[in-house]
Amino acid sequence: MNGDGGRATGGSETRAPGPTKRARAKSAALWGLVGGFSFLVLAQGFRIAAGDLPVGYGGVIGLAAAVAVASGGIAYATEHRLRTKHPKRRT
Repeated sequence: MNGDGGRATGGSETRAPGPTKRARAKSAALWGLVGGFSFLVLAQGFRIAAGDLPVGYGGVIGLAAAVAVASGGIAYATEHRLRTKHPKRRT
């Protein structure tokens, strides 16, 4: 027994390996798409409800691309931190 009341593992604790860089990049790209399409949905809803936006369709698509890149980058940067702080619980 170790000091925290659990079983002693003999120092050879086996952990599941984290996701590969390719898997993290794919996940981040998908989150980027979610962010970009969500922005487009919100912009379309605003056009329907309140009228025109101060930018045209090209500006809205450019802003959506910027939101997609930002949300994808944030997802890539923070995914490994969230995974290590909150490991997957098996119940």
